Amino acid sequence: MTGTLSPPRIRIPRQARAGEVIEIRTLIEHPMETGLRQDGARRDMLTRLLVRMNNETVLAAEFSNGTSANPYHVFFVRMERTSTFEFTWTDEAGRSARAEARVTVG
Repeated sequence: MTGTLSPPRIRIPRQARAGEVIEIRTLIEHPMETGLRQDGARRDMLTRLLVRMNNETVLAAEFSNGTSANPYHVFFVRMERTSTFEFTWTDEAGRSARAEARVTVG
């Protein structure tokens, strides 16, 4: 199955000073259903979040059964220059969600 997931939400500053550590927050709506419940719910899990800054990986997270619904992640990055961030979530069915953000260093 191919397609897309719900649009993710990203909170990232638009500007930073050189050397500043910024906080990045991400949230994506997803049921993260393990398929282990007795009500017959089918398995539906995100498997990965990949964050790249200027085409270099800054975060790669692998998800498992213990991940809650609507995964929310907070992480920090030191900014040295103006950068473009790419966020990609992937699920077991091959669906994906992407987002981009740019932080200007001045």
